[in-house]
Amino acid sequence: MDSFESRLLAPALGIEIIGFDPRGESAAAQLVALLDQHLVVVLRDQDLSPEALVNLASTLGEPAVHPLVPHLAGHEAVQVIKNSGKSVTLNEHWHTDVSFAKRPPKYTLLHARSVPAIGGDTQFANQYLAYESLSAGMRSTIDALSAEHRGDGLAIMMGKDPSQAPHAVHPVVRTHRNTSKRALYVCAAFTRWIDGWSPEESAGLLRFLFERSTRPEFTYRHHWMPGDVAIWDNRATLHYAIHDHGDEERILHRVTVTGEVPV
Repeated sequence: MDSFESRLLAPALGIEIIGFDPRGESAAAQLVALLDQHLVVVLRDQDLSPEALVNLASTLGEPAVHPLVPHLAGHEAVQVIKNSGKSVTLNEHWHTDVSFAKRPPKYTLLHARSVPAIGGDTQFANQYLAYESLSAGMRSTIDALSAEHRGDGLAIMMGKDPSQAPHAVHPVVRTHRNTSKRALYVCAAFTRWIDGWSPEESAGLLRFLFERSTRPEFTYRHHWMPGDVAIWDNRATLHYAIHDHGDEERILHRVTVTGEVPV
């Protein structure tokens, strides 16, 4: 196994690794093991071209093409996350990436190319802890439920026809394929209603779950440094990009890795 230094980033989730070679022979297996345990892995001091970022993602599975967000020219699996002003920020809400797809991404890789000196952090929330914090009665209730996830709001922001946006029904609680642990799987950005319930009937329960899923004790707040690559497990985390940096430049490259149908 390749050697590297590591440091926990928060009690709830997150680990930083220094001196890690993503091209190493055992790199993929090490990353998966770290992600299974810590959910968010931060690689420091990386200088990856878009092609190299896609290659790194490919060691974890099949890079996905986003159904709504434009890609970087010449690299269909790479999206550019760029500061275009607070009024049109895309990611300033709690979400898991592309949960409205039939097979949402299992991993996301985000590479910091240019970041503000102050601000522009990303928060992450551990959804294993969110689920485990619920009472036995609530867990047994939501274990049996599914919910509708829709990409229509994002389609509108992208100037596309919302009626053509992807949508999918997923379990409110999903079982992780690798760890067999159960995680809350709803988010304010894309989850619209409980399957079989009306939006009005769903509102109270979803509001409670949205609030529970992002309690401070379940979170880690990442301050970006140039060259950071953050990799996280979308199956058991939420994240939120904080737009508190005005018009300062913030450019990150994102690649997601195709996941399985949630169960």
